[in-house]
Amino acid sequence: MAIPPATTSTRLALTPPDTVLGLKQLLEAIDRREVELRLGNSSRRVLSSLIESPQRTAVSSISQLAEWLGVNASTFSRLAQRLGYEGFSKFQDVFRREVTEGRHFYSEQASQLLARGDDNTSMAQLTRLGRQESANIVGMLERVDPQTFEAVTRLLADAPRVRLHGMRQFNSLALFMAYGLGMLRANVAPLDASRQGVADALAQLEEGDVLVVASCFPYTPSVVACAQVAIKRGIKVVALTDSASSPLETLALHSFHVPNHSLFYSNSMSAFMFLAEGLLSEVASKLGEEGVESLKQREAIISELNGALS
Repeated sequence: MAIPPATTSTRLALTPPDTVLGLKQLLEAIDRREVELRLGNSSRRVLSSLIESPQRTAVSSISQLAEWLGVNASTFSRLAQRLGYEGFSKFQDVFRREVTEGRHFYSEQASQLLARGDDNTSMAQLTRLGRQESANIVGMLERVDPQTFEAVTRLLADAPRVRLHGMRQFNSLALFMAYGLGMLRANVAPLDASRQGVADALAQLEEGDVLVVASCFPYTPSVVACAQVAIKRGIKVVALTDSASSPLETLALHSFHVPNHSLFYSNSMSAFMFLAEGLLSEVASKLGEEGVESLKQREAIISELNGALS
């Protein structure tokens, strides 16, 4: 956004920025007194923090942001109005668009790897990464609602058919869960296992079947669309995502919020994989002898195949 020199006519003469870059440029113009808009120290600190953490700003509630920055929630509403937005939701939409498009996500993540600080050894980097992943797992455990966990594992054990869907690196999570659950029960597969397309795969599901979808920032639009179509067909959707502000949150019958902040240059998968293992282990417990028998049959087939190859 080009910022004009300060004149009486530019007294916010500015249309509120519609990009995070525009907000950053506006903040710089305010600091240089090139516009007549003034921010107090607290408001300036808040705006700067939001700009520096667009993902967190996009997916957090106003109360979560207030707790993070140590200010009253009304601070955000006043700031948004001061910048020319109708309210905080319109202001937050700027960050949500940035999140959905995810134009700079991977490069910005990778840039963190370049700022190693005083201890720049590779082992120090590995240690920091390990601590962050441990914190993600602990944070995920703190967010899991016991009733949701019980309901989802019951669905995974009892639904007529279960399909799992994720794109990009979440495809690996979907494949892992499909493989693990398929060891315990029948009628489980990645959504598009036949490679005939998602539309064909959804057409094979019926009301009461379960679709597990996984996505987090930058959210994959096709995964969100898949969940929307599934719901219209009466399919029960379970979401593995990152926060209550995820576009999957309002669509899913049940959802889990998994922290994924780390030095890794893409979305961290450790806590997601841990949650998947936890869900599958509980399903195995619920299926009891039925699950054990399924595993025995698999072991018998493996033994036969090994014998045929020897």
